[in-house]
Amino acid sequence: MSSIIKQIERPESGVIQSVAGFSSATLLEAAGKKGALPSGIKPLSTSMKVCGPAITVSSPPRDNLMLHEAMIVARPGDILVVEVAGEYEAGYWGDIMTYAAIQKGISGLVIDGCTRDGNDVREMGFPVFSRGLCIQGTGKAGGGTINHPIQIGDVHIHPGDIVFGDSDGVVIIPRSEIHSILQKAQQREEEEQRVREQLKQGKTTMEIYGWKSQLSS
Repeated sequence: MSSIIKQIERPESGVIQSVAGFSSATLLEAAGKKGALPSGIKPLSTSMKVCGPAITVSSPPRDNLMLHEAMIVARPGDILVVEVAGEYEAGYWGDIMTYAAIQKGISGLVIDGCTRDGNDVREMGFPVFSRGLCIQGTGKAGGGTINHPIQIGDVHIHPGDIVFGDSDGVVIIPRSEIHSILQKAQQREEEEQRVREQLKQGKTTMEIYGWKSQLSS
């Protein structure tokens, strides 16, 4: 059985652009340390970055038909966020799917599983965040869901949430909390700039943050 929701609500493009101006670490801290996907999910290249609305996909293990379906549902700028029931020994995404996603204007893939054709994907410059590479193929029996809530690690992801990924990792920003998190992210950036200025003046991080030193006098 499968269930596909075609229409979802997305954040405004200006909001997405604002989120894209920060780093994954800053956004995570601004979100109260919530929303980080497992650290095993990394970009195929450290230069890759994603920021956009989530198209959520739940796929049966060793099957990628629902990923092909999701590319039909997705709009330009969307990011496919996929869980595959914890089965990593399969390459759910490859060069042909990458080429198809680029033609559709999809902005990237985040998958709690493996992909393949890594060199071809890197050459095309399509951002892929995955558990790694696996040459094993997949079936096309189908089943699963598109644009239903999914869970990766301890993070619940809803369609339309903002997905942000860079070389450090991936963080999910709930659509209902975007404006609050953006405000806190900006405050954090301003505070870190103040810290840099104090470091230039010769202060230590221990002094700036008011931590008690363990060094003997």
